Amino acid sequence: MAHSARKDSPELPDFSYLKSLAKDHLIDQLRKIPGKKDLFIEPDLMSPLDRIANVSTLKQHEVDKLFKVEYKPIISTSDQLCFLIRPRIQTVKWICDVANADKAAGRSRRYNIIFTPQKFYACDAVLEEQGLFEEVTTYEWEFYLLPLDDDIISLELPEFFRDSFLAGDQRWVRTVSNSLCLLQSLYGPFSNVYGIGRISKMVEKCWREQGERGQTKNQQAKIGKVFLIDRDVDFVTPLCSQVVYEGLVDDIFRIKCGCVEFGPDVTSSDRSTKVMLNSQDKVFNQIRNEHFSNVFGYLSQKARNLQTAYDKRQGMDIKQMKAFVSEELKSLKQEHRLLSMHISASESIMKTKTSQDFQELLRIEHSLLEGFDIRECISFIEEHIIRQASITESMRLLCLLSMTENGLLSKDYRSLKTQFLQSYGTDHLFTFANLRQLGLLVEQQPGETLTVMESKVGKLVNDKTAGKLTDAFSSLTKKSHFRALSRKLNLVPKSDKDYDLRVPKDMAYIFSGAYNALSCKIIEQVLERDSWTGLEEVTRLINSPEFTVTVSNNPELSPKSDAQRIIFVMFLGGCTFSEISALRFLGKEKGYRFIVVTTAITNSSRMMEALLENRV
Repeated sequence: MAHSARKDSPELPDFSYLKSLAKDHLIDQLRKIPGKKDLFIEPDLMSPLDRIANVSTLKQHEVDKLFKVEYKPIISTSDQLCFLIRPRIQTVKWICDVANADKAAGRSRRYNIIFTPQKFYACDAVLEEQGLFEEVTTYEWEFYLLPLDDDIISLELPEFFRDSFLAGDQRWVRTVSNSLCLLQSLYGPFSNVYGIGRISKMVEKCWREQGERGQTKNQQAKIGKVFLIDRDVDFVTPLCSQVVYEGLVDDIFRIKCGCVEFGPDVTSSDRSTKVMLNSQDKVFNQIRNEHFSNVFGYLSQKARNLQTAYDKRQGMDIKQMKAFVSEELKSLKQEHRLLSMHISASESIMKTKTSQDFQELLRIEHSLLEGFDIRECISFIEEHIIRQASITESMRLLCLLSMTENGLLSKDYRSLKTQFLQSYGTDHLFTFANLRQLGLLVEQQPGETLTVMESKVGKLVNDKTAGKLTDAFSSLTKKSHFRALSRKLNLVPKSDKDYDLRVPKDMAYIFSGAYNALSCKIIEQVLERDSWTGLEEVTRLINSPEFTVTVSNNPELSPKSDAQRIIFVMFLGGCTFSEISALRFLGKEKGYRFIVVTTAITNSSRMMEALLENRV
């Protein structure tokens, strides 16, 4: 198996406090709204809320009925309405419509809005514009971080990616900064903060400006280093197909808030079943980070072991049977149920992901990463578009082609764009504008071939004049320079037919040995150096600001301390389960324990969906 815990691995802090704090604060807000009330919840808050406070908890605090926000006239008969929402203008406008409709009908109600994680000025402005500022009472539920597992924490802000990187909206910077303050107040001072990316730099600055708020003097340090990484530092990794088990489950069944809903084809019944996917599931915990080719072997062995455990009953006397039933049988039945579920899920994945089409897709991806047979890859993408296959899949392949080739030749760009618009609709001109703005899909300018661009960058690296560097790099904005980065960091390992996916030798196993995730490779290199020293050319190729901040010189954070080997990695804009698996592997190899903190779990489909525009 790819992962087995080292005996010297430090214990992770208990992050259940984060959930308890969120629950207590929600209850405090509900207590401020006395009397019976109907509660309207935004759809993307329902899963996080379910992890924090169940229905019975809400009922205990005078919540009568629960409704989902659906942007249509409501059917509630309650005299008091409460809305649990994100600070979105669209939702506030809908609440105003509800209140104004009541006014027109001569109905009097009390209206309460609980914003989470915080309220923005724009929301108050909408209420004032609608003449409802005095009639609607607003509250804030400071829900910043939700632990999804022992080593995964999410802010559950999927809109962070589009708002921050496409729209240039900086409103979530303080939210992330507040989450860092919360972590530091609960788990002690960090030793160093390393970061790369424009948004990361903003977060770090905002966090530092907030000072030592919430810290306790002489508090025991439980965490050593913190990494802040912008998603646009590494777009290639989330564009690649996931082949570790947890990533495939997410791609096919879509994991929400640490839970997945398996349909009748997996449950072998006429009903769907929600399953919590975390380290408490002994079967899932063993296969979650495995390359999918290894999963069935493990599941088969597990089935044989369970059968052997059941067979122990043969020949037992009454006393032994009683002990077996009371001590082992329940656990065996639970494992058997989970094993059956994961076998069925794996069979469903097999039908989708081991077909000839998928194998060909992986081959094309690997060719793009290696820079081989590009004309064949373009032909494959053209066929994919012409067949009107999944629009997000076609976008993903176009973006991966552009990112790995540092933009498309003009003739290829125009041809592929024309075919895409003919297949999926001309309203997706806006989609191309979004992709171009992010640098995901760009057209090479005349004279701007890959060789010329890399030559420019090489010249810049040797130029010590700060002013010239700034001016020159501004002209290289939104270029990926993937090939140069790949050579510098060995992102694409040399072809090795003997690569053993059962006993992987590096993080590249998460992509069948074809590619080391850039984000994870950066973390590995900085940890080896304990600084950005020696990575100057890499950071210039990435063209994002990097920084190091020494936060505490606490003697408890000596290099050999357990806390110093516990490392927070915060992805701003989302991270994939493949990256989480890679960091777990790196931790096992180097003796670290990584805790991934992300604005949301993402994958190629979610990222592309966030950039789709289907309006004219």
